[in-house]
Amino acid sequence: MVEQDKRRAKASSETTKTVTVSVRLDPKLKYLAELAARKHRRTLSSYIDWAVESSLERVFLHEGDRYDDKTSVADEARRLWDVDEAERFVKLAITYPELMNLEEQERWKMLADTDLLGPAKHRDLNGVVVWNQPVLEDVVYPTVRQHWRSLVAAHEEGVDAQRAWVQETLQKVKAGKIYSDYPRKALTKTHACGQVNDDDIPF
Repeated sequence: MVEQDKRRAKASSETTKTVTVSVRLDPKLKYLAELAARKHRRTLSSYIDWAVESSLERVFLHEGDRYDDKTSVADEARRLWDVDEAERFVKLAITYPELMNLEEQERWKMLADTDLLGPAKHRDLNGVVVWNQPVLEDVVYPTVRQHWRSLVAAHEEGVDAQRAWVQETLQKVKAGKIYSDYPRKALTKTHACGQVNDDDIPF
């Protein structure tokens, strides 16, 4: 019973974790935010948290020609967020590569050069990259998670370490030490129409 209570307490604490962020506010803005927080019966920290979350509905990642053809950050929250850094990194790179900073672009280049993404990546008849979502979730994400720390460490050490990591990892992939049935473009091939042909599945 005691162990069960400890597990519940641990789970509760893990789900309520927050991240401390230092924010510089203009004195006028800070004062007005404090007044707004009082009106909401919140602390200033709680009010800022609420204000940021509310603003995500008004920041659009995509705006089409039609008035209702808009995608906000809030709309994409479940699609882009993951508790694991490596997985949310890949999700961002695949979905909104234009939002990556320079450091993320460099790491994405390293990852792409190793062919760790290969099982889920395919080009359709028009040459457009198509990602197989089930293969991403079941095969690629777990593999990238295993290699993420070494990728980050190599990136931080500089160009020589980056090249060495890419070469070593690529050799392991080609030797079948990471994916047993290398080479493969994808576990399933997606055709131009966007459908999967069962005849192309190699198992």
